Amino acid sequence: MEKTENVFSAKTVDEAIEEGLTALGITLDEAEITVLEEGKKKLFGSVKAQVKVEKKRSEGKRAADFIDELLSIIGVSAVSEIVSEEETVNIDVKTTASSRVIGKRGDVLDAIQCMAGAYANIGSDSYKKVVVDCENYRAQREQTLRELALKLAAKAVETGRKMSLEPMTPYERRIIHSVLMENTEVKTVSEGKEPVRHIVVIPNNAKPGDRGVRYGERRGGRDGGRRERGDRDRRGNRGEKRGGDRGERRSSGAPKRGKKEIYFGAYLGNSNSADKEQTETVKTEE
Repeated sequence: MEKTENVFSAKTVDEAIEEGLTALGITLDEAEITVLEEGKKKLFGSVKAQVKVEKKRSEGKRAADFIDELLSIIGVSAVSEIVSEEETVNIDVKTTASSRVIGKRGDVLDAIQCMAGAYANIGSDSYKKVVVDCENYRAQREQTLRELALKLAAKAVETGRKMSLEPMTPYERRIIHSVLMENTEVKTVSEGKEPVRHIVVIPNNAKPGDRGVRYGERRGGRDGGRRERGDRDRRGNRGEKRGGDRGERRSSGAPKRGKKEIYFGAYLGNSNSADKEQTETVKTEE
């Protein structure tokens, strides 16, 4: 029987596992086993079974090792430090390339966290949550969202219009909901479907039929930027009345112009079908 870097070979998988357990001095419950080769008979001779036997790591250790290996593959030098692993595994990534680890509004960090959590819980009877942070980004982002929620509520009450935020993760949306939960002048709802689900802050004094505005969007007038009949278009031509004279009908051969609808703001995935999506009407969600 042969042994190389915790890889053990024998005629069968069971014999190879037993060899590994004996060599490491651990029981089957304490081991992580990966079968590399099932072993089989051939016309001339046979192929031995091969298994990798290692002492079982904690969820935190598994997650940290996974993150280090993942970042190494994409060329980022980093060290994952386990901050705590009691009820929740908290891991802090130390690196000089924090922008590559965090990504735009934490999208890369969220992806790393999702994969690390899934890997850490492979083969586990109970799920243990894994939270990955870098450069204290999550605490700073939470504070930013809390300040934004208060500012947004004040703006909505001041203008009497609904205010829509950019798409956020469920965790970030919960922060906005929780901050404004006790506010008696506004309510919050979530609209759209993942990954473009977003929060709308609705003031109590909103006008019926108000479609709202995307927060931060500059509106070119009360109608949200619609061109008036006498305004010049981009080519410098003056707008003309549809169909010419008031009583004249459009020629049957001329193509009809589609009705232009105004949507405030633009973000990835935004479409006219958003109005048809189900809307939550409760203060809290998820």
